[in-house]
Amino acid sequence: METRMKMKTARIHEYGDASVIRYDDVPRPRPASGEVLVRVAATSFNPTEAALRGGLLQAFLPLDLPHTLGWDVAGTVAEVGADARGFSVGDRVIGRLDGAGAAAEYVRAPVATLVTAPASIPLTDAAALPVAGLTAWQAVFEHGKVASGQRVLVNGAGGGVGGFVTQLATYAGAEVIATAGPRSAEAVRRQGADQVIDYTAVPVGAALGSPVDTLLNLVPLSPSDAAALSPLVRPGGRIVSIATPIEPPADAGVTAMHMVARNDVAQLAALVELIDAGVVGVDISASHPLTDLGAIHRLSEAGGIRGKVIIVP
Repeated sequence: METRMKMKTARIHEYGDASVIRYDDVPRPRPASGEVLVRVAATSFNPTEAALRGGLLQAFLPLDLPHTLGWDVAGTVAEVGADARGFSVGDRVIGRLDGAGAAAEYVRAPVATLVTAPASIPLTDAAALPVAGLTAWQAVFEHGKVASGQRVLVNGAGGGVGGFVTQLATYAGAEVIATAGPRSAEAVRRQGADQVIDYTAVPVGAALGSPVDTLLNLVPLSPSDAAALSPLVRPGGRIVSIATPIEPPADAGVTAMHMVARNDVAQLAALVELIDAGVVGVDISASHPLTDLGAIHRLSEAGGIRGKVIIVP
């Protein structure tokens, strides 16, 4: 009988609060056909993983428990499965994993979900890119249709997605007005925002002035806050939300949508090119060992995270 080496993972065996995260030793997986085995350099924390852990996403994302957490992966190819073309042992890769979790020392990954990692930043930092970067790309370019000369309001620019949204909208040539709290304001300015509104000190509408062409909402909103943001978009403009849907009045002449990001390796490769060209940077606010993942979930739920947090096994 084959005896496989063990590896450490962060898994949930049931839905619940952050205390359900367990650190288990499990057999190291072997890659199936069309897959590679990646030695994980890092994964990153995404707030939606707390919702996944809590069972709030069961309706459209059911899990087979126990489930290893971690959607982002950055690492090095350790083994190549049959018919897995395009990567060799030792290659540095990143990707978004929609099935197997990367909060582990090793993870199986279909080659179709991976791209070559950026060469210009540490491999661990690159783990921050897949989920947040793809969400930002699709919000800015696909759904927001942000273009040169537009005025764009980024609501929630201090979060992990917000940093990429601000940079990509700036790259597109837009004038970017960003909302951020005091702890994030300076980072948001560095990322290219032309104006930063401290939402903790002043109503966004009062500081904004004239309406914008596009509102990109990245944070959960109360009904009253959502209603207050809607009039800030001009007739003919667009609202894109990755969190709470924002519904403008029917006669406002505004196109509004609530988006869920999808995996897209072509877009991820384009993001890597922008990283290596120095156009887009990765804002890492903290790095933690795998055994801190439960604490990171708690900190996120308390609103205590800025930028991207990476998890190193």
